[in-house]
Amino acid sequence: MNRSELIKDFGERFNVPDEEAADFVNAFFERIRQALIEGDRVEIRGFGSLVMREYESYLGRNPKTGVSTVVRPKKLPFFKAGVMLKKFLND
Repeated sequence: MNRSELIKDFGERFNVPDEEAADFVNAFFERIRQALIEGDRVEIRGFGSLVMREYESYLGRNPKTGVSTVVRPKKLPFFKAGVMLKKFLND
Protein backbone atom coordinates (compact mmCIF):
# COMPACT_ATOMS: atom_id res chain seq x y z
CA MET A 1 0.00 0.00 0.00
CA ASN A 2 1.35 3.42 -0.90
CA ARG A 3 0.39 6.91 0.30
CA SER A 4 -2.26 7.54 -2.39
CA GLU A 5 -3.89 4.15 -1.73
CA LEU A 6 -3.93 4.92 1.99
CA ILE A 7 -5.59 8.29 1.33
CA LYS A 8 -8.20 6.72 -0.94
CA ASP A 9 -8.94 3.92 1.54
CA PHE A 10 -9.21 6.39 4.43
CA GLY A 11 -11.58 8.61 2.44
CA GLU A 12 -13.82 5.69 1.50
CA ARG A 13 -13.81 4.18 4.98
CA PHE A 14 -14.77 7.43 6.73
CA ASN A 15 -16.85 8.88 3.89
CA VAL A 16 -14.77 12.04 3.49
CA PRO A 17 -13.49 13.67 0.29
CA ASP A 18 -10.02 12.67 -0.87
CA GLU A 19 -8.73 16.18 -0.11
CA GLU A 20 -9.73 15.89 3.56
CA ALA A 21 -8.33 12.38 3.77
CA ALA A 22 -5.07 13.62 2.22
CA ASP A 23 -4.90 16.48 4.74
CA PHE A 24 -5.29 14.03 7.62
CA VAL A 25 -2.74 11.53 6.30
CA ASN A 26 -0.23 14.27 5.50
CA ALA A 27 -0.68 15.87 8.95
CA PHE A 28 -0.25 12.46 10.60
CA PHE A 29 3.05 11.77 8.85
CA GLU A 30 4.26 15.34 9.31
CA ARG A 31 3.71 15.10 13.06
CA ILE A 32 5.68 11.84 13.17
CA ARG A 33 8.52 13.48 11.19
CA GLN A 34 8.56 16.46 13.57
CA ALA A 35 8.69 14.23 16.63
CA LEU A 36 11.59 12.22 15.22
CA ILE A 37 13.50 15.37 14.26
CA GLU A 38 13.03 16.66 17.82
CA GLY A 39 14.49 13.40 19.13
CA ASP A 40 11.22 12.05 20.50
CA ARG A 41 10.18 8.41 20.38
CA VAL A 42 6.94 7.79 18.50
CA GLU A 43 4.93 4.91 19.94
CA ILE A 44 1.66 3.64 18.52
CA ARG A 45 0.45 1.01 20.98
CA GLY A 46 -0.17 -2.34 19.37
CA PHE A 47 1.58 -1.32 16.15
CA GLY A 48 5.13 -0.32 17.00
CA SER A 49 7.54 2.47 17.76
CA LEU A 50 9.90 4.69 15.80
CA VAL A 51 13.12 6.26 17.06
CA MET A 52 16.04 8.00 15.42
CA ARG A 53 19.34 6.14 15.67
CA GLU A 54 22.60 7.97 15.25
CA TYR A 55 25.45 6.24 13.46
CA GLU A 56 29.07 7.36 13.71
CA SER A 57 31.28 7.78 10.68
CA TYR A 58 33.17 4.69 9.55
CA LEU A 59 35.52 3.51 6.85
CA GLY A 60 33.48 1.90 4.08
CA ARG A 61 34.35 0.42 0.73
CA ASN A 62 32.87 1.10 -2.71
CA PRO A 63 31.71 -2.35 -3.86
CA LYS A 64 32.30 -1.57 -7.55
CA THR A 65 35.79 -0.12 -7.30
CA GLY A 66 37.02 -1.49 -3.98
CA VAL A 67 38.20 2.00 -2.99
CA SER A 68 37.96 2.80 0.73
CA THR A 69 36.01 5.89 1.66
CA VAL A 70 34.82 7.58 4.84
CA VAL A 71 31.08 7.30 5.36
CA ARG A 72 29.78 10.39 7.15
CA PRO A 73 27.82 10.14 10.40
CA LYS A 74 24.07 9.89 9.89
CA LYS A 75 20.72 9.57 11.59
CA LEU A 76 18.26 6.92 10.43
CA PRO A 77 14.76 6.04 11.62
CA PHE A 78 14.41 2.65 13.30
CA PHE A 79 11.06 0.83 13.56
CA LYS A 80 10.37 -1.79 16.20
CA ALA A 81 7.18 -3.77 15.69
CA GLY A 82 4.81 -3.97 18.64
CA VAL A 83 3.79 -7.20 20.33
CA MET A 84 0.23 -7.12 18.97
CA LEU A 85 1.42 -6.51 15.39
CA LYS A 86 3.88 -9.41 15.63
CA LYS A 87 1.18 -11.66 17.05
CA PHE A 88 -1.32 -10.65 14.34
CA LEU A 89 1.20 -11.32 11.56
CA ASN A 90 2.20 -14.71 12.96
CA ASP A 91 -1.25 -16.13 13.78
